[in-house]
Amino acid sequence: MAKWDLSKLSNVSQKEKPMTKYTRGEILDTAKQYVNKDRASEHGDMESNLTTIANLWSVYLDTLVKPHDVGVMMTMLKIARIKSNPKNADNWMDACGYMACGGELSADKPDIPEIKFQGGNT
Repeated sequence: MAKWDLSKLSNVSQKEKPMTKYTRGEILDTAKQYVNKDRASEHGDMESNLTTIANLWSVYLDTLVKPHDVGVMMTMLKIARIKSNPKNADNWMDACGYMACGGELSADKPDIPEIKFQGGNT
């Protein structure tokens, strides 16, 4: 298991501000609001963004990274931030949101049956 010397991180010495008390349901509900509201106008389409990030990371790392992997790795980034400051509520909510996006992208999409023209009034 990896161990880090967090005392060397620049943000560890900062005074931790108290986190507002949230229940697990409130954290999940807030994450749900974040991922369900229309952010495409500001940030672009989620699937397209994670696919682009996956493609860039694949080239940089010289290994295949899939869009759902981006969701997992961004969650890991949030976990690293939580490790240095567990009182920042946004990190907890963002981590839930990234996992939800990755889960959506990795889930099998149902097959849409082909609609065949059967005649009519044309």
